[in-house]
Amino acid sequence: MTDSTLNSDRYPRARLLLAALSAILLAIAAGPLAAPARGDGDPASDVLAIEPLFLPQDAHVTPQQQAQLAALLAGVQRSGYQLRVAIVASPADLGSVTALWQQPQNYAQFLGQELSLLYHGTLVVVMPNGYGQYSSASRAAAARTALNGVTTPGTQLGTATLTAIQRIADTSGHTLVLPNATAPSSAVSKGPIPWIVFAIGTALIVLSWTASLRARPPQLRWVPGDGRRGLRRQ
Repeated sequence: MTDSTLNSDRYPRARLLLAALSAILLAIAAGPLAAPARGDGDPASDVLAIEPLFLPQDAHVTPQQQAQLAALLAGVQRSGYQLRVAIVASPADLGSVTALWQQPQNYAQFLGQELSLLYHGTLVVVMPNGYGQYSSASRAAAARTALNGVTTPGTQLGTATLTAIQRIADTSGHTLVLPNATAPSSAVSKGPIPWIVFAIGTALIVLSWTASLRARPPQLRWVPGDGRRGLRRQ
């Protein structure tokens, strides 16, 4: 058996630990991102089952508007009104139901039924060509009235969605003020996440160095010609 084989099998636990810590570091460094569109199933239903907003990357909503959307939806929740929003910028955002592209009301019906076992509040769909909504019978008329007066989104999906949320909340008796446009990056940079990432990265370096030394410890040998003893790695 070669030295390399012995070294690779000598510390399996250390190598597994390094792999696990690497995965944790990558997950933390990734941070919260906009929901990516997937080509399988219905990605919006997966996200809206646990989050109030489905926001695909191809919607090109600015960081400032993302912060405003999060603040508005949080305000809606605090007011006691249930509202979830799906922004659909392209057929790719629909997953396997691309036939419902440019049919916001039909897609809202489809998505609402997909979520019916988990969510019973108002659902709003925003597409470039218009809006769709799905809600209980008692709220459906008010939601339709609110969305009828909102300008067609076109390429301004972020602006249109902010307006739609305000109109629906206002029609339901919950007036919301649009928060100042502040990018979320400033708030994130002051949190503990950078220090956590730094600590894990340092731990990875130390563990890797320790495992390397244990796997191939330095050995003594005689240096020919001068009678001195030196160190070398085998």
